[in-house]
Amino acid sequence: MQLNRTVLATTIALSLGLLTACGGSDSSDSPATTEPTNSAPTDISLSDSTVDENTAGATVGTLSATDSDAGDSHTFSLTSDQFVIDGTTLKLADGVVLDADAAESTEFTLAITATDGDGATFTKDVTVTVNDIMDRYVFDSKLNDGESSVTYTGQNARHILIAELNQYISSTLEAEIDSNELTTKDEVLAKLNYFYNPDEDTQYPDIAITFIDNSKDGLISELTGYKNLTDKVAGNDATGQHEDWNNGAFAGWGAKGSTTPSALIDMLFDRLADNAVAKINGEVRQDVRGNDISKVYIDENGVDLAQLIQKFLLMSITYSQSADDYFGVDTEGKGLTTDNINPAKDGAAYTNLEHQFDEGFGYFGAASNYLEYSDVEIAGRVTEDEGRADWNGSHDTDGDGKIDLRSEYNFGQSVNAAKRDLGTADNAMPTDYTMQAMEAFIAGRKIINDNVGSALTEAQMTELETYAMAGVKAWENAIVATVIHYINDVSADLAPLATGGDSADFNYENLAKHYSEMKGFALGLQFSEYAVISDEDFETVHELFATQPELTGDVDGYIEDLTEARDILQASYELDADNVANW
Repeated sequence: MQLNRTVLATTIALSLGLLTACGGSDSSDSPATTEPTNSAPTDISLSDSTVDENTAGATVGTLSATDSDAGDSHTFSLTSDQFVIDGTTLKLADGVVLDADAAESTEFTLAITATDGDGATFTKDVTVTVNDIMDRYVFDSKLNDGESSVTYTGQNARHILIAELNQYISSTLEAEIDSNELTTKDEVLAKLNYFYNPDEDTQYPDIAITFIDNSKDGLISELTGYKNLTDKVAGNDATGQHEDWNNGAFAGWGAKGSTTPSALIDMLFDRLADNAVAKINGEVRQDVRGNDISKVYIDENGVDLAQLIQKFLLMSITYSQSADDYFGVDTEGKGLTTDNINPAKDGAAYTNLEHQFDEGFGYFGAASNYLEYSDVEIAGRVTEDEGRADWNGSHDTDGDGKIDLRSEYNFGQSVNAAKRDLGTADNAMPTDYTMQAMEAFIAGRKIINDNVGSALTEAQMTELETYAMAGVKAWENAIVATVIHYINDVSADLAPLATGGDSADFNYENLAKHYSEMKGFALGLQFSEYAVISDEDFETVHELFATQPELTGDVDGYIEDLTEARDILQASYELDADNVANW
């Protein structure tokens, strides 16, 4: 049987949906197109939920969202004073530094919202935990319950005496001459020794703390009792030192052995007293270029006695005592070789080894919570957008309204370490001497504290010495960086006197200050048994520096000498060239 072709075609069309059942073609009867439905995100994940304390701008982790819609993109948001989201990165807000020790809680619950491309949202509470890093030089006694085993008040006292002596020379000496309080050289020398070598019975208790306004202690004697500086100058406290500084070992000021550290200090005091006598007599001194000198502590030959005395004391006492004595291993019964079993004395909360290590740390001058400061804050350079105003060099951590100079103030060398780190922050190879030194000192002290009551094993002693050396090495590197910083300054100061320079741009006081800081710090590099620089290179550097800058002769040649000295230091300490050039 043969089907009618028209009927066949119609049947096929109907089966394929090309015609409606009634044979029409009205589009209103076509099936409706289904629009895709958007699904909101259903979960939020964070790659890491912890953040380190004491780290400005620290990153927490990366955010991601779970969404059934393939290929959907998401933005993330939250409301918080401490945290921000940068793209998909959860991090601390600018200027925020978290402190696990001071916080009421180390956990933060953050309501984070994920929003997809169509505006659908999902919010989830995410918990971030602050990592409590061992970042304070604080150790409980294993001998006396409820007491601290840390004490270094004698080191604090000497930091204070050095600071007060500098304050007196640079700010008060001239005023006392003008008011006729001082009328003879002997009176001037007696006043200098009031700080350097005070009389235990009469003078010392009267020394007030003036270099800081809000010290917890008003008089130095309230802090520690009787202490002086002269007894701790390299060579005067000979036990444990790797050289006999009073018998031919001291170099850097004339021929090796031609003077001693204490004799150099006496000589500088004498020069300062002579300048004072000239002022007492109404004389107007002139520098080697024929210009009047306005300050009693500035010499005629380009030396700033206030700076040279202060920096040399920091090296011949604080650095020498730490690097050569308290962190030393060569003298039985001193430094790291001492007893860690028994109390240092009857009733003491610490062993001899704990106390020796503490004294070495105390001379570094760092606040006990040093790592909680930023470099800007340690350096005392806080501005509104760079740090916390109440952490500018010191901080009232215990909240009593006063600065405890035993634990809440950053002295001398610890400050210079931060300054040098700041000087490399934008370079390809930035330094971190502050963290390297402090972490090493804390780790070394922890080994001692953990093993109070028993002798350290050979392995523990090796580890302890490694940490002590690491701390001193970071400290030494910061000193070398500081010397290089002042080499660069002195070279720039002398440029107006060099070929092609304009002498009208020369600043004598700046030159004297920078030269004296360079020389004073550099002289102290010999005082460590861990020192990197060789004796030969050390002596060469000081031959190039001389004992005063060149201001009237071959200035170009002297600038070249400074560059050669800088090159020796860079090679000896394997320092990055960009850092050296820009310190």
